[in-house]
Amino acid sequence: MQEHDLSFVRVEMINAEAPPRSEQGLGHWLHTNLFASVTDSVLTVVGIAILVLTLPPLVDWLFLSAQWTGTDRSFCATTVQGGVRPDGWSGACWAFVADKFQQFIYGRYPVGERWRVDLVAIMFILLLAPLLIPSVPRKGLNALLLFIVFPVVAFVLLLGGWFGLLHVETPLWGGLMVTLILSFVGISVSLPCGVILALGRRSRLPVVKMVCVAFIELIRGVPLVTVLFMASVMLPLFLPPGTYFDKLLRAIVGVAIFASAYMAEVIRGGLQAIPKGQFEGADSLGLTYAQKMRLIILPQAMKLVIPGIVSEFIGLFKDTTLVYVIGMFDLLGSVQQNFSDATWATAQTPMTGLVFAGFIYFVFCAGMSRYSMFMERRLDTGHKR
Repeated sequence: MQEHDLSFVRVEMINAEAPPRSEQGLGHWLHTNLFASVTDSVLTVVGIAILVLTLPPLVDWLFLSAQWTGTDRSFCATTVQGGVRPDGWSGACWAFVADKFQQFIYGRYPVGERWRVDLVAIMFILLLAPLLIPSVPRKGLNALLLFIVFPVVAFVLLLGGWFGLLHVETPLWGGLMVTLILSFVGISVSLPCGVILALGRRSRLPVVKMVCVAFIELIRGVPLVTVLFMASVMLPLFLPPGTYFDKLLRAIVGVAIFASAYMAEVIRGGLQAIPKGQFEGADSLGLTYAQKMRLIILPQAMKLVIPGIVSEFIGLFKDTTLVYVIGMFDLLGSVQQNFSDATWATAQTPMTGLVFAGFIYFVFCAGMSRYSMFMERRLDTGHKR
């Protein structure tokens, strides 16, 4: 066999060349993202026009012309005796928010005991943060502390009556504290209950399936306000005489039941999306039903429905505002309650309070949404990290 001499063998890759000038820079980005077509150009121009018309007045109302300090309505009033104020001020009344901030957070919780609420909040953050960070080890222990031990400790601290702590009745609770309590309990209960209901609805046992279907369809067929009224007004009528359930506890039960029914349908959608071969493969390995669901089916289903689960969490967080109709004052309820305070009765007070409440809800909801996007990217096996 004749041998051929190799005159050249490449031992390293050629360095990548820079992209053409037409494919880089600000001009390329604008053309690609904003002016790629006639439709995109029209929408871009319309969007810029809307921002130009709305953004300056909004910034002026929120910040430039806003009143940041004050002790009563005179600092935020747009009119004075004899007509309009000389300076023509008509901005947000952040002095109202500053004066009522403690009440927006704690409700009517005694001032001298609010350190207990702060301690519970610090404990919650310290337990939640490691659970949300994938690289932190001992997730099982962390979950045990957060969902089993923490609720008991928080209940003792917030309610009091033990270990020398002053007893604080739940009607005094309010503000953001009640919003977070309802949301945390509702989320913690709805997810496992939703899984059980979803599995029960797909069960081959007729009685189990019928009970789960009836529960889900009944709860999903009525609004949350009705469930809250049932839990707050009707539930005590079915209890033995002398039995009393705290109003906050009844609201928690109503919210948890409502959220569980909706969560069950979200998780059932994930279960139905799993290919039949996954079930057959698990059966061929000799796995029991519990092992099949815990090790193979549920992990895949939960990954598929992360957006739906987080959407339910966000909806639950916002739906807690409905407890206002049964006489409880969450964050929004506390804000609305203070609108009737004659000390701060001005034209700007209601809008300022609602903007503040909306900002708080946006921060929490946006945080949950961004974390769900992070988890989607991390659990996407086809994603390049």
